[in-house]
Amino acid sequence: AVHVVTVNDYLARRDAETNRPLFEFLGLTVGVNVPGMSPEEKRAAYAADITYATNSELGFDYLRDNLAHAPQERFQKDLYYALVDEVDSILIDEARTPLIISGQAEKSTVLYQRADMFVKGLKEEEDYTIDLTSKTISLTDEGINKAEQTFRLPNLYDVDNAALVHHIDQALRANYIMLRDIDYVVDEGKVKIVDGFTGRIMEGRRYSDGLHQAIEAKEGVEVENESKTMATITYQNYFRMYNKLSGMTGTAKTEEEEFREIYNMNVVAIPTNRPIQRVDGQDLIYPSLRSKFRAVVKDIKQRHEVGQPILV
Repeated sequence: AVHVVTVNDYLARRDAETNRPLFEFLGLTVGVNVPGMSPEEKRAAYAADITYATNSELGFDYLRDNLAHAPQERFQKDLYYALVDEVDSILIDEARTPLIISGQAEKSTVLYQRADMFVKGLKEEEDYTIDLTSKTISLTDEGINKAEQTFRLPNLYDVDNAALVHHIDQALRANYIMLRDIDYVVDEGKVKIVDGFTGRIMEGRRYSDGLHQAIEAKEGVEVENESKTMATITYQNYFRMYNKLSGMTGTAKTEEEEFREIYNMNVVAIPTNRPIQRVDGQDLIYPSLRSKFRAVVKDIKQRHEVGQPILV
């Protein structure tokens, strides 16, 4: 069976319907695997010769198969051949994105709220430092002293206080690194993750390791139960299990090295049908970010005035 992988379920449905008449004329069966299907519908989709699906649904089905109680409850057959649309986006940009299936764990709301109140009273540089490039944040010696006074502890980093240290670390990240309306939004009293790649809201997804609860405490919404990871895999590890892996994209030439090293895949550039009409000018280099954005605004204005549509 061939799995044709697209980035969203609209494309999976559309492409399957567009190509179905041709494949069926050739005697092949076509299935579509998208979220929200019943187990019977899913099994039928995987039983087809060609199955259209999204990368996340394939990965989650693999995880569900590994949590199944009996062989007949599983969906996927052998992972033989995957054909991936926008292959660099899925195999390179999102390679390390973990797919996680989680179950309920115990509730520990009070500690999140106490850690949040403590962290909100700290000052940057004096009590904590942020390394913006790696998005890490840590308490200074002064911050550690304050924590020991607040929580009445002789030594914050005593083994017995590991849980508290973890909660303080996550509260620091939630308050000073995770930005509202950029990394997440608050909608109907719930904290929802924004996908950094597409800008879309990822319904039903939660940050792991207590970070989601720390953001809920920060925003003053209900802190939901913690969850514990039951199964996880990255896209990179999932797609490397296919016997054959291929894909298409307009932007793979720049990632040729990574494709070869990580997936043992060669990049083949297919020439355009007609000569390229694009004119490649010289690079423009600006002394500062401010001057660069000023030039961008000027360019947008000029294009807007002549009625040219422009995507910013």
